[in-house]
Amino acid sequence: MSVNMFDILGPITVGPSSSHTAGAIRIGLACRIILGADVKKARVTFYGSFADTYRGHGTDKAVIGGLLGFNTDNVKVRESLQLAQFRGMEYEIVTADEPRFHPNTVRIEATSGENSINLRGISVGGGAIRLVELNGFAIDAACLYDTLVIFHQDTPGTLAGIAQTLSDNGYNIGNLRLSRDKREGDVITIVETDVPIDKNTVAALGQVGSVSSVVSIPKF
Repeated sequence: MSVNMFDILGPITVGPSSSHTAGAIRIGLACRIILGADVKKARVTFYGSFADTYRGHGTDKAVIGGLLGFNTDNVKVRESLQLAQFRGMEYEIVTADEPRFHPNTVRIEATSGENSINLRGISVGGGAIRLVELNGFAIDAACLYDTLVIFHQDTPGTLAGIAQTLSDNGYNIGNLRLSRDKREGDVITIVETDVPIDKNTVAALGQVGSVSSVVSIPKF
């Protein structure tokens, strides 16, 4: 097994904590990317250690900074709460208790005014994250690879169409995981690739079978 130096050191980040700050920024940023627009309103719920220490570690500033589009090395994260107000983003920070969740868990309910998402993510240390729930569906995405989030119906041939479209455009699937609510119901499929997916291919995926929308999350 090979280990990247940055797996040990973590990303360049504003302090004070790689898990409580850097990881939280990345979860917020992932939420903004999936939403696909400026966040107008957000309800942020911290669990476990996040709930106990978010003020001291600036985890609230981190998540809001991510929702504003800041990455881990952007010093504007330190003023993100004020910047959110300046930009007209309404936000609410609350805490809750759920023993089944990872200690560093945050749920973000965000809306752009037209679209809304409900995302739960965990910070696993060193700035690394996992997205584990999206709109009530169990998912698994770490944003360590270029990632596609594909929303579609559970119909025969849709996955084959997704794979064929990627193959026709020269892309290799590194990992593919799907979550569905019921047979012939709604599905979220997560596809990880080795290189970024170009806009034309993303658009082509949106035309496959019963696909309703596709979100591309660049590796970050």
